[in-house]
Amino acid sequence: MEARARSTPLGPGGEFDRIREVLRGARSHSSQVLVPVGDDATVLAPDLVLSTDLALEGVHFRLDWIEPDEAGARAVGAAVSDLAAMGAELVGVLASVAAPAGEVWAPRAAAFMAGIRDRVEGLGGLLLGGDLTRSPSGLLVDVVAVGRAERPLLRSGAGPGDELWVTGHLGGAAAAVRLWQEGAPVPCSLRGRYAHPEPRLAQARWLVAHAGARAGLDLSDGLAGDAGHMAAASGLQVILEADTLPREPHPEVTLEEALHGGDDFELLVALSPGAESDGRAAAFRERFNLPLTRVGILRAGRGVALVAPGGGEPVALTRGGWDHFSRIQEDMF
Repeated sequence: MEARARSTPLGPGGEFDRIREVLRGARSHSSQVLVPVGDDATVLAPDLVLSTDLALEGVHFRLDWIEPDEAGARAVGAAVSDLAAMGAELVGVLASVAAPAGEVWAPRAAAFMAGIRDRVEGLGGLLLGGDLTRSPSGLLVDVVAVGRAERPLLRSGAGPGDELWVTGHLGGAAAAVRLWQEGAPVPCSLRGRYAHPEPRLAQARWLVAHAGARAGLDLSDGLAGDAGHMAAASGLQVILEADTLPREPHPEVTLEEALHGGDDFELLVALSPGAESDGRAAAFRERFNLPLTRVGILRAGRGVALVAPGGGEPVALTRGGWDHFSRIQEDMF
């Protein structure tokens, strides 16, 4: 793969407007950088894949919802999911942790760091190093995920007529957050979807090698928002079909949460037409015992549109996924 002269275009959203502003005029071309900013991770020559992800108490997790060790493990799972989005194999992570001082916080910080270590090792990686400092308030970890990929899966490879497919189920984590905020009981299955995200590392590599995945990314900010990034990167329009979205099989999960909720960490991939009829989808399901569901197509145009339940003409979606700088979402926690 040759170095690319410019970053991959990002989809709409306040968070991404800020990123675009930072990157305006920045140098992006280098013989050592094969995939610059704009995908889920950066690729350095010849096959090194790097990504970084923050997890901040009160923003990404709350300790009245999950335990400290789960919060550490969740941060690793979310960060490593970016490697899965690139079709990469995990090498390890570097984790920089900030924790408050004091007797009350000491056991929480220890459990938080143990959760980080155990999750890295559980995913088959190594804890490569990091940093530890004092936090004035709450726990924080910055996870740098390190992997390798001979054939990175990019957001920009989709073509007109390609079909969009999603692994697993959607909306479970968002439903758990809503129930916690409402003070309602959270079913174990939904709690697990939030507390224990599963990076689809092997699944992504299989989809590249055996299903011919042309473009892909992981669903961290919600299907609608992340589909917008693929649309922008590939210069196409994404058409999603509401009736086909694989909602988490629990009555609490709404279509809204499956479409916009975020924190699913499933894969969205573009495959050439016919994956159901030619056996690729069935082979994936048999290999991983995991759903693979067709949720839409790509065609000429821009942005993301939705075919509403029951059918009809696609309607443009003006709302994407999770946005850290949305006025509505600033007060979610």
